[in-house]
Amino acid sequence: MPEPIARALWLRPPGEAFIAEESVSEPAGGELLVRSLYSAVSRGTETLVYSGQVPASEYERMRAPFQAGDLPGAVKHGYANVGVVEHGPGDWPGRRVFCLYPHQTRYRIDADAAIPLPVDVPPERAVLAANMETAVNALWDAGASVGDRVTVIGAGVIGGLIAGLAAGLPGVDVELVDIDTRKQYLGDALGARFRLPDQATPERDIVIHASASEAGLATAIDVAGFEATVLEMSWYGARAVTVPLGGAFHSKRLTLRSSQVGAVSPGRRPRRDHRSRLALAVSLLNDPRFDALIEPDVAFDTLPDVMRRIADPGDATLCQRIRYD
Repeated sequence: MPEPIARALWLRPPGEAFIAEESVSEPAGGELLVRSLYSAVSRGTETLVYSGQVPASEYERMRAPFQAGDLPGAVKHGYANVGVVEHGPGDWPGRRVFCLYPHQTRYRIDADAAIPLPVDVPPERAVLAANMETAVNALWDAGASVGDRVTVIGAGVIGGLIAGLAAGLPGVDVELVDIDTRKQYLGDALGARFRLPDQATPERDIVIHASASEAGLATAIDVAGFEATVLEMSWYGARAVTVPLGGAFHSKRLTLRSSQVGAVSPGRRPRRDHRSRLALAVSLLNDPRFDALIEPDVAFDTLPDVMRRIADPGDATLCQRIRYD
């Protein structure tokens, strides 16, 4: 089999993206050759990499699973790819899979790195799997349970997925808080009440912050009830952030905790690994509610322009899905 030519998106921070060609060698035993169908751009991590906002201390910890290149230089980044197996052992050929791979038209991976899509999860929606894995880990870290009053601050992709999952727990009351009234439809779609920050209900059991803003974090601390947990999902890159630890923070005996998908939540770690957690995230995307988070497709060739647009702080894009022709 001749080596196919693949095309991949590279990011050269700050503020440059380009598409480059590379050859993909024939898969060896236990490997798959995958042709991409869709991928998705992360509004959080990928835009921080593109904009050059990753601090030097985090270059290694911020590596994507299949990243090529090293910061601060050009990198092939990304981790939300859905494709179809073209070549591989056994019954792999023809199967649709999710992989934490960058934006690339074809790629070769070990079979262990591919998560087969269940028949009830469409490939178009499966691009949310990496973000869904983050949302699953967040609810594990937060310890959300039956009857909790949960507030999610920041109606982006991560916040929306967390709100949607929490709304499925028995007896759980969910508020989704954001400053942008254009996102009110997300509350309706995901089973949560949408609120502006000044309308947010106080005395909540769990508050999950995912707005990546100081004001959002202040609101999270403000609406948390006595001895509640505030879970910080936002990653601020190189930005310094002021945390309001005065006022009632101590008298309410709040727990302020970070959550990050790089490690499985401690309460599940003895029984779950990264692959089983990702497989769970993929399976949870059999829910059409989550289509509300996905923007209309754009073509792979437009990715450099897409990165420029999405990195603009005024852009309201949620999950930007990329179509491969």
